[in-house]
Amino acid sequence: MFSANGDGSCRRPLPSEKTKNEIEQSPGAPIPPGSSKNINKPIYAHTDFGRGKDGLLFHRPVEFQPRRSRPRKRPSADAIHLQRPASPEEIADFRPELLINCVTLNATLQAFEEVFPYLPKECIISDIASVKTGLQEFYEKSGFRYVSTHPMFGPTFANLGNLQTENAIIIKESDHMGKIFFKDLYGSLKLNVCEYTFEGHDEVVAYSLSVPFASTLVFASIMKHQDAPGTTFKKHMAIARGLLSEDDYLLTEILFNPKTPAQIDNIVATLTHLSKIIDKKDSGKMKRFLDGVRKNLE
Repeated sequence: MFSANGDGSCRRPLPSEKTKNEIEQSPGAPIPPGSSKNINKPIYAHTDFGRGKDGLLFHRPVEFQPRRSRPRKRPSADAIHLQRPASPEEIADFRPELLINCVTLNATLQAFEEVFPYLPKECIISDIASVKTGLQEFYEKSGFRYVSTHPMFGPTFANLGNLQTENAIIIKESDHMGKIFFKDLYGSLKLNVCEYTFEGHDEVVAYSLSVPFASTLVFASIMKHQDAPGTTFKKHMAIARGLLSEDDYLLTEILFNPKTPAQIDNIVATLTHLSKIIDKKDSGKMKRFLDGVRKNLE
C-alpha cells in the first residue's frame, strides 16, 4: 500500500478546505496555483504484511505544480530507495490523507481491514485493482472516503519512459477530491484518463484484457517449436512470452472477472463460425468475414 503522509510526505497534498470548497463548486476545475508544495519525504508502500512480500519505502523528491507548468522529467533510479516495513502500525505515524492499496486482488480487502485501525477517519482509501467486483459495497460499508483507479498498462509491454499512448481509468463513484488527486497524477504522466462506473470498468477489462489474454493463452498452449518461424508467428510468440512473464495472480484475477465468460463465449462462437467457413472453403463468406474484421479495425 502507498500511504500519502498528511504532513506533506511524498505526494501532491490534498487541497485545503478552502480550496476543496472552491473545487466542489466547480467539479473538474484544476488545482489553483499556490496550492502545491515541494515534497521530499517518504511515501510508505506496503504489499503484504507478514506473508512474505516486501513493502517499500520510497524517497523521491517531487515538485507538484499546476498541470500546465509541471516538469516532465522522469525520476532517476538513484532517487528511489527501498526498505522493508515491519508492521502496519507504521502507518499510524504517517497519519495519511490518502492510502493506496497495491496488493493482489485476492488480498485487497484483507489488506484494507488490517490497516483500518491505524488510519485517521479523514483518510481517503484507494485501490488500483484490475477487477472491481465487490469493491463498491466494501467501500460504502467501510466509513472511509474512497477513490478507485486502474492504470491500464504494465512494464511488460508499455514504454515507461513515454506513457502518452497509455490509458488509466478512474471510477466515477469515487470521492471528488480523490479523483482530483489521480487526475492530476495521471495527467502528469501524460496518460489518457477515462471515467467508468465500477461495473463499466469490469466490462471494459473483460473486453480489452481478458479477450487478448485468452486468445494468447490458446495460441501458446497449442503452438509447436518452429525452425523457420514466420514474422507473424514470431510476433505472437513475443506477446505470449511477455504475457506469461506476468504474475499468475494477475492473469488469474483478470480472467476470473465475472464479465469474462461472455467474452470467451463470443470468441468460441466466432471461432466456430470461422472454422465452418474454412471447412466448406466458402470464398464468399470468407470475403465477408475479412471485410467485417477490417471494419472492426477502423
